[in-house]
Amino acid sequence: MIIEQIYTGCLAQGAYYIESKGEVAIIDPLREVQDYIDKASKSNAKIKYIFETHFHADFVSGHVTLAEKTGAEIVYGPTAKTSFEAIIAEDQQVFNVGDLTITVLHTPGHTMESSCYLLKNKEGKDLAIFSGDTLFLGDVGRPDLAQKGDITEKDLAGFLYESLRNKVMTLADDVIVYPAHGAGSACGKNLSKETVGTIGDQKKTNYALRADMTKEEFIKEVTDGLLPPPAYFPLNVKMNKEGYKSIDEIIKNSARALSVLDFELIANETDAIILDVRHQSEFIKGFIPQSIFIGLGGTFAPWVGALIKDVTQPILLVTPLGEEETTITRLSRVGFDNVLGYLDGSFDSWKKANKEVDTLESVSAIVLEEKIRENAVVFDVRKPGEYTSEHIEVAENTPLDFLNNHISEFPKKGDFYVHCAGGYRSVIASSILKARGFHNVIDVAGGYDEIKKTNIKRTATVCPSTLKS
Repeated sequence: MIIEQIYTGCLAQGAYYIESKGEVAIIDPLREVQDYIDKASKSNAKIKYIFETHFHADFVSGHVTLAEKTGAEIVYGPTAKTSFEAIIAEDQQVFNVGDLTITVLHTPGHTMESSCYLLKNKEGKDLAIFSGDTLFLGDVGRPDLAQKGDITEKDLAGFLYESLRNKVMTLADDVIVYPAHGAGSACGKNLSKETVGTIGDQKKTNYALRADMTKEEFIKEVTDGLLPPPAYFPLNVKMNKEGYKSIDEIIKNSARALSVLDFELIANETDAIILDVRHQSEFIKGFIPQSIFIGLGGTFAPWVGALIKDVTQPILLVTPLGEEETTITRLSRVGFDNVLGYLDGSFDSWKKANKEVDTLESVSAIVLEEKIRENAVVFDVRKPGEYTSEHIEVAENTPLDFLNNHISEFPKKGDFYVHCAGGYRSVIASSILKARGFHNVIDVAGGYDEIKKTNIKRTATVCPSTLKS
């Protein structure tokens, strides 16, 4: 028996490979599926089932492509409706994978079709639960994504309460919990950095599983403080329900090396966004004017989804050398399939062609300390929770996730300073602002990590969020 978690950090997503007696089940696969096929082939095993815990909103699953390539059957929980052939399982339906069985536990709440999959050994002992977005480590799935008709987020939260208490918390404490996401995912509020736990540990540590918690308390706590979901979520759900192009086709169409002349021509003749994915330290030293920075080194794909509103948006890429296909793949994971090509030779070729170059001013936290004494205007683009825990006394909170809702707050005249926690998000924000005509924006290198080393006045007072959404 093999149970392997295949965790993708930039999406904070866990897919699962289960093998027994030459048969394989895959749970919540990524869009690029060759690794699963190769893994099964190496073991001389056959992929029999592809289990989907729900219609994912934060990434495009690989279920359709994997089924086409292997002949495996796709399985969803009750109430799911797809445009492709799939088994819509009944609650408690059992599937055999070698000596193992996988039982469907319908657990509506995050979405109505949400289901967990309970793995048992050949003796019938419960081994593990693949909990999807129903149960995370430290949290539960947000109940606001599947509101439809008369069903509200409070209704969904109520369903989730019943699902957890009747289907999940009844399991033995030693049952392993394999969730679909960890810290960094927008599918919950308080996810742990750990990616594997047990039912017993969650009963002790997960706020939503308190034994004495009433349904009303659960609904209030689970729905409190939910930020609006990223704009790309509904589009990913649609792709997961209806199908999509193979990632092989996407790469073939998108991995086009463009000369400086062709790159410039396409940029001028289309509404393509120039997306620069190099490291922020390279970007600030020089970039193509109007470029948007979102570096591959961070949680790249979710930030693209949060900040570029339309997955059909044409994109031109500036990537580190050799990272062109990787960038296209990571964009496709969240449904951004319309890449028109990449700059051949990366940014160096643009400079060698003597084309116009822009730069981003960046200062140290020590310089910021001096400027604050001169009444500098400061914006903090961290999340509201980070801001309220501690922030610069004079800083305004304009979270990067919802930067577009704060544009009117940034001054057109006079320098202003932008910081985040470590320097990645502030460069993203600064690049967007500069592309919008705010040439007076100045990045703070190292972010709050460096600010804490100075004597800049800070406060830990919990203040009302300035978030407008």
